[in-house]
Amino acid sequence: MSFFRTFLISFLVGVAGTGAAAAQLDPNGRRTMTAIALESGERIELDGILDEEIWKRAEPATDFIQQEPINGRPATERTEVRIVYTPDRLYIGVLCFDSDPDGVLGFVKRRDEFLGSDDRFLWVLDPFLEERAGYRFGISPAGAMIDSLLSNSQDGDDNSGRQWDGIWTARVRRSDIGWQAEIEMPFQTLNFDPTAPAWGINFQRTVRRKSEESLWMGHARNQGLERMTNTGRLEGIEGVNQGKGLEFKPYLLGTAFSSPGTGQDKTVLKGDPGLDVFYNLTPQLRANFTLNTDFAQTEVDDQQVNLTRFSLFFEEKREFFLEGSGFFDFISNVGFEDELRVFPFFSRRIGLSDEREPQPIEFGTRLTGQVGAQDIGFLHVRTGEHEGDAGDDFTVARLKRRIFDQSYVGGLVTRRGPRGIGDARYTMGLDALIATSTLFGSQNLEWRMWMLGASNREGESGDRMAYGMDWDFPNDPWEVSFSFRGVGRNFDPDVGFVARTGYRRYSPRVEYSFRTETHPWIRSIGFGTDLDWQTDQENSLLTRKLEFTVFDLQTHAEDEISVQVTPTYERLEENFPISEGVVLPGGTEYRFTSYRVEAETAERRLVGVNAGYEFGNFFSGTRQEYSVELAVRPRAGVIINTEIEWNRVHLAEGKFQTRVYRFAPEWQFSPWVSVVNILQFDSESRVLGWQGRFRWILQPGNDLYFVYTHNWRDDLDLLDRRFQTDSRRAATKFIYTYRF
Repeated sequence: MSFFRTFLISFLVGVAGTGAAAAQLDPNGRRTMTAIALESGERIELDGILDEEIWKRAEPATDFIQQEPINGRPATERTEVRIVYTPDRLYIGVLCFDSDPDGVLGFVKRRDEFLGSDDRFLWVLDPFLEERAGYRFGISPAGAMIDSLLSNSQDGDDNSGRQWDGIWTARVRRSDIGWQAEIEMPFQTLNFDPTAPAWGINFQRTVRRKSEESLWMGHARNQGLERMTNTGRLEGIEGVNQGKGLEFKPYLLGTAFSSPGTGQDKTVLKGDPGLDVFYNLTPQLRANFTLNTDFAQTEVDDQQVNLTRFSLFFEEKREFFLEGSGFFDFISNVGFEDELRVFPFFSRRIGLSDEREPQPIEFGTRLTGQVGAQDIGFLHVRTGEHEGDAGDDFTVARLKRRIFDQSYVGGLVTRRGPRGIGDARYTMGLDALIATSTLFGSQNLEWRMWMLGASNREGESGDRMAYGMDWDFPNDPWEVSFSFRGVGRNFDPDVGFVARTGYRRYSPRVEYSFRTETHPWIRSIGFGTDLDWQTDQENSLLTRKLEFTVFDLQTHAEDEISVQVTPTYERLEENFPISEGVVLPGGTEYRFTSYRVEAETAERRLVGVNAGYEFGNFFSGTRQEYSVELAVRPRAGVIINTEIEWNRVHLAEGKFQTRVYRFAPEWQFSPWVSVVNILQFDSESRVLGWQGRFRWILQPGNDLYFVYTHNWRDDLDLLDRRFQTDSRRAATKFIYTYRF
């Protein structure tokens, strides 16, 4: 063993020995820890080695409890977390001891990447001690860093908060004791109440090879890291500096664009400056102004094939609209994640055409945060002239009044005002969330209600309301819910998204998970049923879909296999052109049953597979769907993702096939430098698209991007030159951050 390793192990054992005291509890039974201030002349050298004397003086948070696989047992590997600070920075020191250091997994290096394949350490902060919202951070043994904003109105699977990029940094080291990290977070990155007696804080450790999740607080399966009511307490932070709360982010952009597919063969060169300004009016209220906004660094949309009667939904990916989006969430967004979404505000209506082509944004303003017991969101954006359209003014105002411990009532108003000809159109709504995490002691219960109304379009009148309620009991082993919604025939929010109108929908769901701790390889088996019952506004049946989960088996190794059976009834109100030249006649009733088998291997494997096969009757004929997702991780920082989806449909009206291919290799050289490529093709648009994205984080807050996008169209009429360039665009963007 080298001298360095011997010294390091001896020092870390010494650090660990100072933290043998039992966990402290506050009067409410919550674990507490104390941050200590660096003394004059002391400093932290951020190198991933906890060798400064102050780490010995700081008492650690430890004694994590398993959430999985054996709920309630002590974690099998020890974790210690210490917190120290200066007037300007918060430092977190983490020791992740491991009895098998060579078994620690760290594939991911890229900033803000998901860590489903890696060991990881996660933590949340609630600087206002409100137990509703906060910050979530994470690191991996390979040095990856993730962060996001948490909102109590976001759905559990909502990733919009992930687009927040806080300015902080970390250094990670692997050694013979496992892995450890030093984390530096400027207080200017966090909004907090300087007079608060404590912060909410919690930690989670993942030992991936054991499929083990352990937490400092909230280890029950219906709780977890992101339930802010279960945080512990961080005491001792005082006399720290938030700065002036003013931040400038200028950028420079250079682009080269041509579009031979529309007759624009000549390459157009363009250079533009832009500016984002942020100012904290109070520690809880943040204003943002953006000028000449551009989204050149945004990842392209995934190409999709549509076999439904409803519009496809493409998620928002632009940073300006995702940052702080939790303050604009409306409760109708939660409960139905399939094609029948009802979004009164959908930010992709701003600055993007119906064909998903970018439109110029001249400026935008945003105000988000809290004033007393109110959550506030205000957004105003002006788009510029584009292809004969004079542009629009978009305004969104959102207010939520917090009531009880985890509930609120709120309102929403949106406006779209054409700058040319036409009248402004409005959408208004009211919503409420009544929630508790202490039903029968520790059970979760949520009740959501909402109502919306939209302006009529020219030639329409009445029937322009939408409304709904959801009741949800999300616990373990039982999950039970019931949802209802109705959408009027003429409901059309001009700054929102609605896939279908003129229906009422009832959806009860029951799921049960049987868990075993003694079986050598089975962890749990789930069963459930989910009914989707839709009628028209005269209560005549339109759709009845009853999905039975025959079983959903998960192993201790995190592999999974499931089987579903879905009997379906559909009545088409009008003709349904499901494919070119294939039309299902309106007024026809169909009864059919489909079967689906899906298997997924654990993400931690060098080769991960998620494969599905669906077959059975489909309208007037049959359908087979094959889907495969393949992730290959030959070494840390190299990830190759491949996806294939193939549908074979045979109907009485005709037969057809659809295909989607996606190939996405990544090279993650470090947490600061990465290259991501996305190559995809679908048989409906017949567009082959490639985007290459290079990102270099010179230092947190200062980024350099180079993005190249090229689209080829497969023209079946040109047998000798089928794939011809449709459009191409190269862009380079430099962003710099000044803080005061």
